[in-house]
Amino acid sequence: MSTIDKSKILIEPWNDADLSLLISLNTNRMTQYLGGLESYNQIMNRHKHYLEMRKMGTGQMYAIILLPHRTKIGSVGYWDRKWNDKWVYEIGWSILPQYQRKGIASVAVKKAIIKAQDELKHNYIHAFPSIKNVPSNKICEKLKFKLIKKCNFEYPIGHYMVCNDWRLKLKKKK
Repeated sequence: MSTIDKSKILIEPWNDADLSLLISLNTNRMTQYLGGLESYNQIMNRHKHYLEMRKMGTGQMYAIILLPHRTKIGSVGYWDRKWNDKWVYEIGWSILPQYQRKGIASVAVKKAIIKAQDELKHNYIHAFPSIKNVPSNKICEKLKFKLIKKCNFEYPIGHYMVCNDWRLKLKKKK
C-alpha cells in the first residue's frame, strides 16, 4: 500500500458528468455493505438527488478527483438527517477499488467535513458504516469521530443492517 500526496486529492461539487462515476461505484464489491446493487432507475434517482441537494440546502455531494489527470475516483458527501430527534449531518463516501488503501478516503472525508463546518448548520456529523466494513470504521477512528454505539440502520429503505454510530462535533468558526 502506498499513500498518495494529499495535495493531489480534490473534492468538487457533484455535476451532470458524474453519472458515469456513480455507475462505476455500483458493483457488488462496492455495495456489499450497502444493501447490494442498485437498478438503473435507482442510480438515476440517486444522481438526480445528488444534483438537487445543494439547491435544496439539504447537503452536498462531491466527486473525488485525483490529480494530475483529474481522474474521478470516488464520492463523498454529507446530508441532513434526523437522528435521535435532533438534526445532524450524515456523511458517506465511496472509493473505487483500485484507489482504496492509499489514504484517499481519509483526505476526502476530512475535506468534506471542513465544508460541512463552514455551513454552520449542525453541531454534529455522523457516519454509519456497517460493523463489517473495517476500512470505513478505521477512517472514522482516524479522523477522531467518537464511537457512540452499535445501531440498527435502514439503508436502503427496507434493508436493515447493524452499523456503528460514529459522531464528530463540528467546530464553529470564531
